[in-house]
Amino acid sequence: MDFIRGSVVRARAGRDKGGFFVVLEAGRHFAFICDGGRRSLRHPKKKNLLHLTLTKSVLDEGSMENDRAIRKALSSFAPAGAEDRVPLEEGS
Repeated sequence: MDFIRGSVVRARAGRDKGGFFVVLEAGRHFAFICDGGRRSLRHPKKKNLLHLTLTKSVLDEGSMENDRAIRKALSSFAPAGAEDRVPLEEGS
């Protein structure tokens, strides 16, 4: 499977490690990715393809029209380590 516009990827390295992003543009060695929050459409991250893992999901163009739509589409993906987190009890 190739990195194409709309592909949902997970960062394997760097400060973004574990986060889910959408591919805006992909080249031979790099892809421009965004998550609609820290990495917006206006300021996408240039990331080495070796540091990304493809998921089976691809977003349609309607889900990529603005940062809010991207955040909403990516919200269905669990953040890194979410299944390992245990909520703290009050008073602890």
